[in-house]
Amino acid sequence: MNHDMTSPAGATDVVSTDAVYGAPCWVSLTSRDLQGTEEFYSAVLGWEWRPMRLGNRFRVALASGRPVAGVAAVAGMWQMAVAWTPYFAVRSADEAAARVQERGGTAAVGPISLPPGRAALLADRDGATFGVWEGALFSDWPTWRRAQLAFIRLHTRDAFDAAIFYGEVFDWASGGPGGCEVHYEGDEVVLRSQGDVVARIESGALGSAPDPRIRPHWQVHFTVTDVAASARAAEEAGGTVLALGPEEAVLADNEGARFTVTSRRGH
Repeated sequence: MNHDMTSPAGATDVVSTDAVYGAPCWVSLTSRDLQGTEEFYSAVLGWEWRPMRLGNRFRVALASGRPVAGVAAVAGMWQMAVAWTPYFAVRSADEAAARVQERGGTAAVGPISLPPGRAALLADRDGATFGVWEGALFSDWPTWRRAQLAFIRLHTRDAFDAAIFYGEVFDWASGGPGGCEVHYEGDEVVLRSQGDVVARIESGALGSAPDPRIRPHWQVHFTVTDVAASARAAEEAGGTVLALGPEEAVLADNEGARFTVTSRRGH
């Protein structure tokens, strides 16, 4: 969901979700403490911040001047969990929400109007939360995707069943112009949009597991140059290191929102 349509100087072309329907188009964090969130991610990922036109509860994060993600201090107001959520481009948020519910998923928030578009927060039938966005994207959105500063992966009970669910909701593999392609690589489902790998789906999650890292969920990955340094910075800033490897670390921020930092591009 893009909360802000402010474009960089000199940018004129605005991408519509019609052009990339079914593809991940943004990642957003719900927070209770906007200032604390800004301080944490500035320390861990070096992000800078700018306000959004929706009001003082919303910020956009910048990495090297490029939009990376949105933050909305609405977790308490909307009684939502503090979490990172991927948003998918749709032609109609209302139609997407209806399709989700018809297939056993749920609608948590919306669809609601957030000019210049509409958004909804949803969950698939295994409980993994995601959002949809209908409308315009910021004008340098293609740069955001090509830079692969953010990448998403679904950990779910059955990757192939999940691919059917999302495929029916988002018209994956429909063959239409601008639509997404689905490929099977071993035990994973790989989603491509305009030739780029934009998401992966893997099996192995347990729907009733007490550990939220094992339950079905979408995990947001951010590319960093030094995984170990990001992990150390997270602990120093009040976060937690949940798993640490040479190329990847799973972290929780100061409010408990989980995310992954990785040194690999393309994933």
